[in-house]
Amino acid sequence: MFNEEVKSILQLIQAFPDEQSCIDHLEKLRWNGNVVSPFDSTSKVYNCKGNRYKCKETGKYFNVKTNTIFDNTKMPLQKWFLAIWLVTSHKKGISSLQLGRDLDITQKSAWFMLQRIRNCFGLNNDDQMDGEIEADETYVGGKDKNRHANKKVKGNRDDKAPVLGMVQRDGKLKAVKVPNTTTETLSTEIINAVKEGATLYTDEYSSYKALKRIYDHQFVKHSSKQYVNGRIHTNTIEGFWSLLKRGIFGIYHFTSKKHLQMYVDEFVFRYNTRKGTENERFNLLLSNIENRITYKELIK
Repeated sequence: MFNEEVKSILQLIQAFPDEQSCIDHLEKLRWNGNVVSPFDSTSKVYNCKGNRYKCKETGKYFNVKTNTIFDNTKMPLQKWFLAIWLVTSHKKGISSLQLGRDLDITQKSAWFMLQRIRNCFGLNNDDQMDGEIEADETYVGGKDKNRHANKKVKGNRDDKAPVLGMVQRDGKLKAVKVPNTTTETLSTEIINAVKEGATLYTDEYSSYKALKRIYDHQFVKHSSKQYVNGRIHTNTIEGFWSLLKRGIFGIYHFTSKKHLQMYVDEFVFRYNTRKGTENERFNLLLSNIENRITYKELIK
């Protein structure tokens, strides 16, 4: 387990020079000396040779990689750690082509690693937001005719999908891909994420109007070129949209509707951990590695 702040790839390699050092770090993060069976959390566990353990209740053997993104992987943990470090420390992410070059692996293997890592960015973010909340929708793929006037764009955008974002002033951010931007859809997502009685700032889009019965809802009129009215604005969430789109278009160039939420989760993770250190982001991701997804599930 490394205690000093790691600020470079070289320092990371020095902190984790071999497979065993990576295993020791994972065991410290996941179990902290109290090994828990992934098959039965209440079962007694026997310590076996070679970093293996046995679940008494099920009779199954396991190790710290079982039921995690590292399960059944032939890739050394050091390369996984390097990949996670690069993804969590780069402000705009890293492409599979670049990661493949950095780790000396194929682009296909790098893409699979990145998708498994992205699948872990969706941390538990269920606590409702309160105080002053900005909400806005954008398109990272939806049909242009479905947008309200000030958000229409030229050209065919049928490959895009709507994403709703909500950010608490000086707090956390949530963003979710939605099937459409109707009143019912947007209201449902906002009600699930924001406490009743909070102050809600949006633009004048008609789908938000029904929320005035639940929140102190105030809005700016973007169609009239009004962007700030005292504390009423959506500049924070719109700033996040800029980061998201620059990252997707500048680094990844393209993402399908199927995988869009994972990319959104990646940028939400960076935003919500922006005040933390690179070590903290690295360890936070390693603490959430149980969201395993197979290659067949990714490509089907």
